[in-house]
Amino acid sequence: MDVLLSPQALALAVLVAATVAVHLRGRERMSLKRQVSDYSTFTAPYNVFLYLASAVPNRPYLDLAAFPELELLRRNWEAIRDEARALHEAGHIRATEGHDDVYGNSLFKKGWRRFYLKWYGDPLASARRLCPTSVALLEQLPRVHAAMFSLVGPRSRLGKHRDPLAASLRYHLGLITPNSDACRILVDGVPYAWRDGEGVLFDETYLHWVENDTDESRIVLFCDVERPLRWRLATAVNRWVIRRVAPSTAARNEAGEPLGAVNRLAAAYYPLQQAGRRLKARNRRLYYGLKFSLMIAVVAAILVLL
Repeated sequence: MDVLLSPQALALAVLVAATVAVHLRGRERMSLKRQVSDYSTFTAPYNVFLYLASAVPNRPYLDLAAFPELELLRRNWEAIRDEARALHEAGHIRATEGHDDVYGNSLFKKGWRRFYLKWYGDPLASARRLCPTSVALLEQLPRVHAAMFSLVGPRSRLGKHRDPLAASLRYHLGLITPNSDACRILVDGVPYAWRDGEGVLFDETYLHWVENDTDESRIVLFCDVERPLRWRLATAVNRWVIRRVAPSTAARNEAGEPLGAVNRLAAAYYPLQQAGRRLKARNRRLYYGLKFSLMIAVVAAILVLL
């Protein structure tokens, strides 16, 4: 009985229960093999806490009427679009060159490109210089903690994934789109096709993916908006995470801009990741054996420290 009530056993039980809840949330599922190794497994306890405290419904798409401040962006979409177009034509909406963007490293090879305006901190210096109107608008919205111009190239598909933290909700404002149902995002299997000047709000911790089956690129303004919570304690904890944890994923547009600790680690880890992919191509059984053994060792080490 003492073992069952130990901190390690309790932590493991919470992790397993939360992971099951995240895996079963919504209609779309990852494979069990992928779920076990996905980062959403390790953030599951925190995310389930936020789902319970959420002041907005737990569903794939949310009503924009609950976020009237975002209308400021929609009203000014043409000015934002003009800055995005100028950036794109000058080649600033691009992939990183140093594999130091943990958010985008797996998406760049699939046709995704980005230009950060802000990422859980102050606006980037390059954004202030190159798109001052967009930055000025965002600075009027304290609940928007991250923003970028996000591009998906023609005939591109971004595979199923969920974002790691439920601290925010995701807002997309169509800027330069094919205006076609053949260019769409599916959130928990429910499609939404972007249109110029129109916005959509969704929960990015549901499985979602993108299909652009047109010959045109799609550019949207992509924002992370703080999730409203019903409990004062939950709000305080979430804002601490937004201020202290989320900035570790900060990326840059240009050399010399700040880079978060997670992205510094991502750049250092990249050669090992590539070696793992080569091993997977040669011997999948050995690759997964090593991968899951390492994960078990990491979880065990964390439990020992509790």
